[in-house]
Amino acid sequence: MRGPDGWWRVKSTPEKVETYTRWSFHFFGVSEIAGIGLSTYSQTGARLATVLSLLVITHAVMCMVTASRALDWTLGRRAQPVRELWGLGAVTAVLATVAIAIAEHGPGGTDVDGAAASVFAGVQVFGVGVLVLGVHRRRRHVIALVGGFAAGAGVVSFAVGMPWLAALIMSCVLLAAGAFIAFTAVFSFWLLNAVYALDDAKETRARLAVAEERLRFGRDLHDVMGRNLAVIALKSELAVQLSRRGRPEAVEQMIEVQRIAQESQREVRDVVRGYREAALEVELAGARGVLSAAGIVSEVTGETAGLPAEVQSALGWVVREATTNVLRHGDAKKVTVMVRMSEGRVVLTVENDGVAEPTGKDPVAGPDGSGGSAGSGGSGGSGLAGLRERLSAVDGTLEAGIAGKGVFRLTAEVPLPAPAAGAALEVAS
Repeated sequence: MRGPDGWWRVKSTPEKVETYTRWSFHFFGVSEIAGIGLSTYSQTGARLATVLSLLVITHAVMCMVTASRALDWTLGRRAQPVRELWGLGAVTAVLATVAIAIAEHGPGGTDVDGAAASVFAGVQVFGVGVLVLGVHRRRRHVIALVGGFAAGAGVVSFAVGMPWLAALIMSCVLLAAGAFIAFTAVFSFWLLNAVYALDDAKETRARLAVAEERLRFGRDLHDVMGRNLAVIALKSELAVQLSRRGRPEAVEQMIEVQRIAQESQREVRDVVRGYREAALEVELAGARGVLSAAGIVSEVTGETAGLPAEVQSALGWVVREATTNVLRHGDAKKVTVMVRMSEGRVVLTVENDGVAEPTGKDPVAGPDGSGGSAGSGGSGGSGLAGLRERLSAVDGTLEAGIAGKGVFRLTAEVPLPAPAAGAALEVAS
């Protein structure tokens, strides 16, 4: 069963920031209702307070809807909510005018005037903050919106009978408050866009690294096979011509073709072996550097000296695959890698805290190892299956699965040959 915070843990970092931003602007609406609308009941009569509260609630709901759609527009998921923006602007202006008219020409009383004035200022401040979300891509529109509402508030206040000095003070207060909330809104959207851009850059960097490695392998394979295949083609053609003429040299040419083909096979195996081998010490250093560059704390402990080359190669691939999956699929903050000797075996453990809470049986921990957990270091099955193939070549084993709340553990064990085991124990001691 998924825990109460499971819906949050399965989100990526950009999705978490988006959710936080979206609900922050929804909280603006809740604050408007609680801080302005409902507070009128303690300042004036129930009938007038109900009217003012309903006006504030209507405005707050429109702010929430407009903010949500403006956020979707910012992320490129929908068109700019022009109608919602015009509607919210008109409602904000009408409600502010009604509130200031009540303050100046209503039943009177300090409490009534204070309640109406708070509604007048509050709906404009919150309204401007949300309206800015829909036009934040153009600075002059933001400035015009904040300045326009502040100036309009002063003109309307003076027109309904407020002294000019009080109207000027009201206009300045709204200008300062509107500018502050507009800056907060624009900064929040800028931060959200920056988080998504960084996440896209991270994925692009991973794809470029894979593409670069493929190009390197293709270049090496071309360099090895290009010349040999050209020689084989020429000598085969020469052997055909000699054979048609009944010349005995055709046999010698085909023997040479056979020799070059066998040599090509050996060179291809060398290229593939070099591509498939990974030194454990090099991979540990590379993993530490890559994780640090990604902002992930890494802790590597243990000794690798004295290990046979085949053991280092197999365990090096475990480190490489685990690091790659943490970067691609997880949301880890810390990765721990530990190498230790235990009863003639080398045990490599890789843990990260970026796994999402499972909703059922963990496919990574299945007996066939064909599954993978996207956030836990699995790779859809092929990565773990490939690691098991490499480890089986040296009689090693691999275990992967959840090792606690939010922790994914991958453990590889490889037996040491008797002479190597003694040497490794001497180095460790």
